[in-house]
Amino acid sequence: MPVKIRLQRHGKKGKPFYWIVAADARSKRDGKYLEKLGTYNPNTNPATVNLDVDGTVTWLENGAQPTDTARNLLSYKGVMMKKHLKGGVLKGAFTEEQAEEKFNAWLSEKEGKISGKASGLQADADAMAAKALEAEKAVNEARIAANTPEVVEEPAAESADATEEEE
Repeated sequence: MPVKIRLQRHGKKGKPFYWIVAADARSKRDGKYLEKLGTYNPNTNPATVNLDVDGTVTWLENGAQPTDTARNLLSYKGVMMKKHLKGGVLKGAFTEEQAEEKFNAWLSEKEGKISGKASGLQADADAMAAKALEAEKAVNEARIAANTPEVVEEPAAESADATEEEE
């Protein structure tokens, strides 16, 4: 029974939400699965991926083949890196502690990049909101200036001064 790690689509039309599952390759896309490994939400920016890293590595070590999209998501979360490091431990290239240290360093660097992107997106959104507010204030000031009545000097006061001078 060949096992695939693949995405199972959920969510409503136009708002996809995926489960990352280990399933028999012969089962339907949204059919039976052996184990749910995580979730993937492409609707957020950056995309949200929740994944059981150790469980996924176990499936990969037992021969499960990820689909192309699933492989990209697994790489994004560090599953492929952890599998690679476990292979190095088995070959004797380094110890389990060194592998865990390398993985944690990689993971913290990756989290820094993701949080940097999220904060950059938030800063851009704040800048756009401030720019829109300034434009709205300018439009409001122009509308107020156009609607205010002009102050006209009364000609009656001038004619009264002129009549006083004649007398």
